[in-house]
Amino acid sequence: MTWVANVAFPQIALRRYINEITDGPFGSSLTSSHYSDDGARVIRLGNIGLAQFKDADSAYIPLHYFENLRRHEVHPGDLIIAGLGDGNHPVGRACVAPNNLGPAIVKADCFRARLNESRLTHRYAAWALSSTFVSDQVSTLTRGSTRARINLEMAREIKIPIPSVKEQQRITQFLDTEISKIDGLLSKKHQLVSLLDERIDSRILQHVGFSQLVHRTAGNPALPIRRALTKVVRPAVANAGVITAYRDGQVTERGLRRAEGYTLSASTDPQGQSVRLGDVVVHGLDGFAGAIGTSEAVGNCSPVYHVCVPVGDGDSRFLSRLLRLLALQGYLGNFATSTRERAVDFRNWEQFGRIPIPAVPYTEQREIGEWITKLRPLREAVRQSEALATERRQALITAAVTGQFDVTTASGRNATEGVTV
Repeated sequence: MTWVANVAFPQIALRRYINEITDGPFGSSLTSSHYSDDGARVIRLGNIGLAQFKDADSAYIPLHYFENLRRHEVHPGDLIIAGLGDGNHPVGRACVAPNNLGPAIVKADCFRARLNESRLTHRYAAWALSSTFVSDQVSTLTRGSTRARINLEMAREIKIPIPSVKEQQRITQFLDTEISKIDGLLSKKHQLVSLLDERIDSRILQHVGFSQLVHRTAGNPALPIRRALTKVVRPAVANAGVITAYRDGQVTERGLRRAEGYTLSASTDPQGQSVRLGDVVVHGLDGFAGAIGTSEAVGNCSPVYHVCVPVGDGDSRFLSRLLRLLALQGYLGNFATSTRERAVDFRNWEQFGRIPIPAVPYTEQREIGEWITKLRPLREAVRQSEALATERRQALITAAVTGQFDVTTASGRNATEGVTV
């Protein structure tokens, strides 16, 4: 493989610096049946962030079985490389195993490498492998695949810019500092949205707690869903977009959002009814997982959805949030009589409409609805900031590892421009 780019440092294949590299166990050597609640950690693709080890997606195998897989063992400080990727998570990205890792192995579709640290530091290699310089390079090897994949030999041949070790250390320190600033700013925004979400949910749950759902005789009144919402079935509108209820509670045209976060209906009539702005939309199978919300767009949806409008002066924003919260709390699932495709089946409106919910005064519904409305633009601003931060991270990483600027003078200078709180 040859690769040419306008960079300030020599471009050299990883194999020149690798002391040892291995992939994870394939086939029957490690399957989900081997997993346990504790033991040795299994490092998977979900643990490889942007040059950062992500402590989510935890999986373990028993220690006695770990002994049989020692050749795949990961030590603290090892380089972990992703052998599989998609549009959001590029193949070839890498991180360094944390110091507090404990016994661990690398899973299939990942590689564990130990480098000659005197010539190429693991931390710098993780940043370089997470740059667009490398992702663009690797894409030439995996073009045409649904999910980009590289094997062990391909991983050895990836070329990265190699400055002196002292320069590697300066670049690493710069990126550790500046990327941490960007992540910190985003974290504050996410915390603000989370606090407002918690405030709304807390106020709704107060109505649940004071109602007959909790206090059967002394609680505030409850009523069946069908007395708060009326199901409507309108003819599909020609040439309208497909409306989708996502599990995070947003209901909008599918083309306006990413492709994941919803269950594809198995219906043969995917555009069977129309949806208007402000309708309460409930996925008949995926609602238990949070696919309930107020529509933000006009279009058509599958018959698997319940499309509803509030009774009287009810507020659709409040009612959809109430139903979604009750679904995520597991309350709605208690009334299901069947399951289908691992989902609680609420396609029968008569069954769903009988479920009791708190009777909340209209004025209170509207007030909470206004809170929800004010939160939407803030949540959208955070999404936009996240997209901007992703671009900014990649630009900084790529510019730093290719030597496009001097990191000793660039630190702190506009590094987080456009990602302010």
